[in-house]
Amino acid sequence: MDYFCYHRDRLGSMALRSELVEEHWAYMDGYAEQMIARGPTLADDGSPTGSVHILGLPDPAAARTFAFDEPNYQAGAYRDVMLRRWRNMLGRTMWDFPGGRTGGNRYLVLGLGPEQSAGPVLPQRQDELIAYGPLLSDDGVTWVGTAALVRATGPDEARAVLAADRYAEVEVRDWVFGGRPA
Repeated sequence: MDYFCYHRDRLGSMALRSELVEEHWAYMDGYAEQMIARGPTLADDGSPTGSVHILGLPDPAAARTFAFDEPNYQAGAYRDVMLRRWRNMLGRTMWDFPGGRTGGNRYLVLGLGPEQSAGPVLPQRQDELIAYGPLLSDDGVTWVGTAALVRATGPDEARAVLAADRYAEVEVRDWVFGGRPA
């Protein structure tokens, strides 16, 4: 089962996150084999505003353990956590993205609160999609939104990967490939 986990930073938590960076990376190292995608969302000044992880785990209990045992969460650096079942419609990891780790602007695009329907439709142009899939109810049956990681020239182009009329809200955040620095 795949899961989308988005920890959003508490205002003023940058110093705490900086203090815990090695513990965060060490924790994530334990999940390296399960990772589909990972990386921080960023403010305009480049400071982190959250942390996205998409990974395959055996069950909902393992997903909750991943999300809530994370060192930044335990220390109070995050204000909330979005944890949802997710389906990998591209069938690859971010490391398999043909566009590579660098070059161009990268974004997290979340489409939330759609009308209940058959689910998301892959955009015609998929060459700029890093990860793409539906956010699902806990039982994996009901479509409740879509999460995408995309390379785009700007936020408007990133937002356009989701058909706006299918969602109550579309959120776009700057995002970069995560993991330990090389």
